[in-house]
Amino acid sequence: MIEDVVAWVLLAAVAAYACAGGTDYGAGFWDLFAGGPERGKRPRWLIDHAMEPVWETNNVWLIFVLVIMWTGFPVLFQTVFTAMWLPLALAAVGLVLRGAGFALRKPMTRLSRRRIYGAAFAVSSLLTPFFLGAVVGGLATGRVAPGTKASADAWSNGTSVLAGLLAVAATAFLGAVFLTADARRFDAPDLVRYFRLRAWCSLAVIAVLAVVGLVVTRHDARYVHDGLTGGIGLALVVAAAVGAVATAGLLYRTATGWARLTAVGSVALVVVAWGLAQRPYLIPTSLTVDQAAGASTTLRWLLLVTAVAVVLVGPPLVLLYRLDTGGALQPLAENDLRRTAADRGASGTPPS
Repeated sequence: MIEDVVAWVLLAAVAAYACAGGTDYGAGFWDLFAGGPERGKRPRWLIDHAMEPVWETNNVWLIFVLVIMWTGFPVLFQTVFTAMWLPLALAAVGLVLRGAGFALRKPMTRLSRRRIYGAAFAVSSLLTPFFLGAVVGGLATGRVAPGTKASADAWSNGTSVLAGLLAVAATAFLGAVFLTADARRFDAPDLVRYFRLRAWCSLAVIAVLAVVGLVVTRHDARYVHDGLTGGIGLALVVAAAVGAVATAGLLYRTATGWARLTAVGSVALVVVAWGLAQRPYLIPTSLTVDQAAGASTTLRWLLLVTAVAVVLVGPPLVLLYRLDTGGALQPLAENDLRRTAADRGASGTPPS
């Protein structure tokens, strides 16, 4: 049925945003924990150069998700934004502050102002994925249904907090993997070791949270729990785990190009598994795909517009990502990083 096709498109868009936008959030996470001005100077330099060409582009996927929601599934859109308006508003504020902080901190010449904008960018990179994850977790518990009024319990329960933490950990993992690849491209072996270690640590945190999640969701989100621990949902989760382990091994061998692919595949598989675990519901167990869908004519036009958008926007996005990961968009970054390394060596300070 056409509503099922649109639901699959929505799930694919969510997975794309989780991977593309998640990588940028992860870079902001490591910016937050890079240390003081001297200790964190070199990692932050790499983060700036790695993010600058494409960071705004990744929000295209978020806009795509919102358009499909309010056009294709208006009941879902109304329900989510009525019951979860506060965490979504906080996530939106985080998006604005994050973008402003990243855009304004680099041209600032005064250290105090750079710190203010840098803090806004880094803290927002932590809070925004947490609140988005908390919304997803709240929906999985079944606390939200059409007509539900806004309440803190809908997004501050155990499953919501766990989903928020998993979202943050997943973005940190993606960010560390991609920054390891960028460090290798910029010929900065100290930063390769720096971010590779953080990718491994993020993966360990994800594993711990996943185990905790099995216990929490068994009682708090049983429908989704059963979907993730059996059938195709379990198969996808196992495949995601294999991809994560493969990523760790590839990072050890410094095969960073393949590591990026396996890391993205691992996160995308988890998102798809979560979506399949909810079927036939968009909000377990109160709102099915059929109940949430708009008029069939609207859905047909939505699919047509989506197809045109994929044809027109897809190839430029692929080209942009390939140019960025190939280093064609930041030709001076390597020299800048080497100059920073030389300055630190001349001052007698060991690299971070």
